[in-house]
Amino acid sequence: MDATEWHYEALNRALQLFGFTIPRYAHLTVYDGLPTREKLKMLTVEQGLPAALHDTVNKLKQKFTAEEVFVRCNPSFEKEFMVRALRREGYRLAVCSNAVRDSVDMMLRQANLLEYAEFFLSNQDVSKAKPDPEIYLKAMNRLGLAPESVLIVEDAAPGIEAARRSGAHVCAVTGFEDVHYWRIRDAIRSAEGCLESDPRC
Repeated sequence: MDATEWHYEALNRALQLFGFTIPRYAHLTVYDGLPTREKLKMLTVEQGLPAALHDTVNKLKQKFTAEEVFVRCNPSFEKEFMVRALRREGYRLAVCSNAVRDSVDMMLRQANLLEYAEFFLSNQDVSKAKPDPEIYLKAMNRLGLAPESVLIVEDAAPGIEAARRSGAHVCAVTGFEDVHYWRIRDAIRSAEGCLESDPRC
């Protein structure tokens, strides 16, 4: 899902009620991909957001995110084709997100993609969110797969770092439009070729 903007706007809607905001440049270069609670801790240090407001802002942000998802998250034929084709070819799919469980569930349902994933993990399913690799290691363990048999598709810097630290193959994409069947197939072929030529790569 192209959810980066939804999360950004939802958090700023909540913050602005208390006189704070995250500038777009800071969002794109520093905050993108981090869990909301981590962003709030950073804002406390950088802008003086009272720590006592964290829970309130977080709850408001989740409410506003749900509103954004309900209005703006729609099925994409290209994405459905991609996951259908990959499943038909025998690949197993899981979702690992730095968002909270309810947001991930709602987005996958709204996009008609939930049925294609064996499971999803949220930041509530781990003790350390991305850029820590815990969420990916937990998913690989649940799938019963070694890192060298896994390809992770990521766009945000924290997710790319987590993916690389997990030891899996990484397909770093630039955003929503860069995630399509042919891009993923090329990354799979590259990973399979790497495995065949040198098991250490």
